Amino acid sequence: MARVCEICKKGTRSGGSIARRGLPKKKGGIGLRITKNTLRTFQPNIQKVRALVDGEVRRIRVCTRCIKSGRITKPLRKTAAAAS
Repeated sequence: MARVCEICKKGTRSGGSIARRGLPKKKGGIGLRITKNTLRTFQPNIQKVRALVDGEVRRIRVCTRCIKSGRITKPLRKTAAAAS
């Protein structure tokens, strides 16, 4: 499944894109008219992140809201001094 968060299951949503033409009444025109109403998709901001899942490090696809809220735990990085 592409474009789906593995934590909160947030995925692609659909919505409308309204095209308007004219000058608003507030600016001296006769008002805005809707000329087209088309479907569009809203994509979640999905990132591939290394995270601890069930005690092992895995690369998972997570939305940025889950990353910011701390729903995932990132693994500790190995430093150069500790490796040698």
